[in-house]
Parts: sequence; structure tokens; C-alpha cells
Amino acid sequence: MAKKKHEEHENHERWLVSYADFITLLFAFFVVMYSVSSVNEGKYRTVSDSIKAALNPVNSIPSSRLPFSIGDTKPKMIPPQPDSINDPVIRRMRELVTRIHPILKGDIAEVKIVETGNGTIMISLPESILFGSGEARVRPEALPFLKSLAEILIEMDRHVRILGHTDNVPIRTAQFPSNWELSAVRAVMVVRIFSELYEVPISHLSATGFADSKPVATNDTPEGRTKNRRVEIIVLEKNLTEETLDSMLPGVAPPGQPL
Repeated sequence: MAKKKHEEHENHERWLVSYADFITLLFAFFVVMYSVSSVNEGKYRTVSDSIKAALNPVNSIPSSRLPFSIGDTKPKMIPPQPDSINDPVIRRMRELVTRIHPILKGDIAEVKIVETGNGTIMISLPESILFGSGEARVRPEALPFLKSLAEILIEMDRHVRILGHTDNVPIRTAQFPSNWELSAVRAVMVVRIFSELYEVPISHLSATGFADSKPVATNDTPEGRTKNRRVEIIVLEKNLTEETLDSMLPGVAPPGQPL
């Protein structure tokens, strides 16, 4: 006897599975859309500012506040001057003066260390720092200063000129018949200390006395005469000749007015 085939049961609710899947996907879609729409305001502004900066770059700060014009419509900026290569040396020399200040009894405020031009450094020392009045013997208190200065000069390996200056008050002694001898001997004494005591190469040194021919202030007042009594240590730039330096020396100051 043949078995009766069971009639297949038709499932009329299969559409619910597809519907449930669709609702789930739709829910996930709206969740994603909501999360995308909730942007962190701070991050949004950061990104927005970056884009604006990229599309509209800010002009760089001008190198100088003093513009000058070339033609009528092309403003140009003056490029900043580079720092001098002598700046570290000048700073060391000024630190040396500050450090030795308690030892030196002269007018330390009148010590000047400047770059005069073409890379040349001038150190101007008042008479009272190195010498007694009318004397050419270097004061013992000044030797530590000259020793430290000599170490810097040796390191720089440049030619150095020592210039002696006086005021216009005449001196007449057996040792110094005039201010010429006094200024020259003072310069020579500094050269000898540099070379004989502190081993600065003698080939790098020279000494010159100018007496009162190169004042930096008027000789009509005691203050001006004090400024004129000085020793200048000129550290030449490596490629600068001594002949070129002659044109850079101070001239005569007008009466009543320092240079």
C-alpha cells in the first residue's frame, strides 16, 4: 500500500523575517546618520580654521618696520642686518670687565668696547685703569685684566695695535720730555706685557703714541681731559691692514663737544 505524501505546509509568515531585517538595517542607518551629525564643535572649528589658513595664508611678519619704495607701486622691506661675527667676543670682553671690576680702581664706567667697522674691535681703557698720573708703569691691579684679555687675543689670532693718548697738558720730566714720549712708552709697556708675560705673538702686536693729537673730547674741561687720557687696544679684522685702520682713528673733537 503506497504511502501518502504529506502535503507541504505553506509558511505564510516568511515575509516577517525580511521585514525585521529591513527594520534593523533602517535603524542602523539612522543611528549612523545621527552619530555623523553630532560633530565635536571644537574639532570642527580646528579643522575649519586649518582649511581657511591653507586657502588664505597669512602674510609673514615683515623683516623690518621701515619700508622703502622702489618705483611707485612696489614697496620693499629693508632686510634685517645680520649679527656681527664679533658679538660673542665683545660679550666675553664685557663680562671680563664686569668680573674684574672689584679689582680695578680706575673709572670702570669709561671702559668702552665697540666694533668700529670692518670687523675691527676697539677697547678704550682710561688712564686710571692702567697707569698712575704721569707714569708709564702698569699698575699691578691691572695685570689680571690684561692677562685675561691676552688669552682672548691669542684665541682670536689677530693683529693688535696698542695706541697711547694723552690730554694737551704738557709734561716735562727727565723720563718724558713731552706727551709724545709718555703716550708711546705707555703703548709699548702694554705691548711688552702682552708679549713677554702672557705670550701674545710679538708679530701680532704694534705700539703707537699719539700724544694729544687724537682727542675724543674737548681739552677745555677736566672731564674732557680725563676722557682723552686713554689707551686703545685695536683688534684688527683678519683681512684688515694697518693702513686701512689709520683712516678709522678718531679725529679732533670740536671745542666743547665730544666726538
